[in-house]
Amino acid sequence: MTTLVLRFVRPPARTAHSAGTVVALGALLALVAAPAWSRDAAPYAARAGLEEAKVGATAWAPDAFLVYVENDEALEANGAADRWGYLFYSPRLDRARAYSIRDGRIVVAENLDIKLDPPPLAAEWIDSGAALAAAENGVVHEFREKEGGHLSTMLLMRGAFDDQQPDETTWMLVYTAPNVPSLFVVVDAVAGKVRRTWRG
Repeated sequence: MTTLVLRFVRPPARTAHSAGTVVALGALLALVAAPAWSRDAAPYAARAGLEEAKVGATAWAPDAFLVYVENDEALEANGAADRWGYLFYSPRLDRARAYSIRDGRIVVAENLDIKLDPPPLAAEWIDSGAALAAAENGVVHEFREKEGGHLSTMLLMRGAFDDQQPDETTWMLVYTAPNVPSLFVVVDAVAGKVRRTWRG
């Protein structure tokens, strides 16, 4: 995987209590490199690679559950990407393992040397395209038009971005533009509603 988690390195001040875990996780996941590719892949939404990742995770540890998802390559306008990363955690092994899926197959499978006890994602969550559609509000449109911004990162996790709803599974969308602070949008991944936006 290329840059899971750390593509956003500045969470807002009121989520600083969880930022340490996110940064530590991202630093390790960023070390998981994928091979260079000689041909184009078909972009897909995040859920389309989940079953393949689950097969690998279950073979690694039958008790493994999904705790994190992020695009591993550039996002299309509809929330699809050529490659997505999926992080699983096994309570029995007390270990995490990351899988990167491209063209319907696992291209990277890597154990992560990090101690964490993450909560599982909600059983049901909206796909990346639906999360993107929910996030595309007036603030995002203004950021695109005024700053020339674009969507750079989508990540799905639970309990990191909202003090008031810490158990919610949420999509975080990060919009970037040259020479200006990024725009962050948090979408409830079950209800499909925007929970927060901020610049930083």
